[in-house]
Amino acid sequence: MGHLRIENISKWFGKTQVLHNISSSFIPGKVNMIIGPSGCGKTVLLKCIVGLIQPEEGKVYFDNLDFFRASPEARRNVLRNLGMLFQSSALFDSMTVGENVAFPLRVFTEQSEKEIQDRVAYCLERVGLAGAQSKYPAELSGGMKRRVGLARAIALNPRYLFCDEPNSGLDPLTARRIDALIQELTTDFHTTTVVVTHDLKSMIEMGHQILFLHQGKAEWQGTKQALLGSLEALPANLQAFIKAAGVTQIHN
Repeated sequence: MGHLRIENISKWFGKTQVLHNISSSFIPGKVNMIIGPSGCGKTVLLKCIVGLIQPEEGKVYFDNLDFFRASPEARRNVLRNLGMLFQSSALFDSMTVGENVAFPLRVFTEQSEKEIQDRVAYCLERVGLAGAQSKYPAELSGGMKRRVGLARAIALNPRYLFCDEPNSGLDPLTARRIDALIQELTTDFHTTTVVVTHDLKSMIEMGHQILFLHQGKAEWQGTKQALLGSLEALPANLQAFIKAAGVTQIHN
């Protein structure tokens, strides 16, 4: 089980505090959403959780391991169990699709070349890109790049899957397909999945546990079910965020 929790995460850039004492727990086997308007601190929080940014205060626990205070070996073991889909897909342009997906396998494992190629083929098949190993990122559409990014993210069979704005820049149909794929992979791999998004439709489509940020503060947390029905019961900033997306009533 990939248990993940954060305690009192605070982050400053210079004299500006961008995260204010954020605490939350993320549910294994479910899609946990961090939502909120642009500039509210969602991506900064995600980068703190995965260790790309060091917060000034707070702790991140992976299965009760204090990540920031763990030994380099223990941290590496956590990173080996962590998959990341970046907003831009972050593929290596000079590498083929197959080489991109194989990259974490070469870094974190000692698998044979046949084992690596078998795993690459399996992961590409899971995201609907069977046989695409020899293509280069420049030959792919935005949605295909996102799927290659997901294939790379699951290459190590991670216990934790992090997705930063996975639908950014995609057309609505492709966006919903990426949502469905993330949900499917979360269920099948039983990952603790954390998705950062400002896309309310994504939250409705696949979210289970919701963390709403506003101006760097955790203003509301709960299940998607708690959002269903009357908007008037929600905090004012969350109501405004939902209504700004053109939603007047949320249905499951």
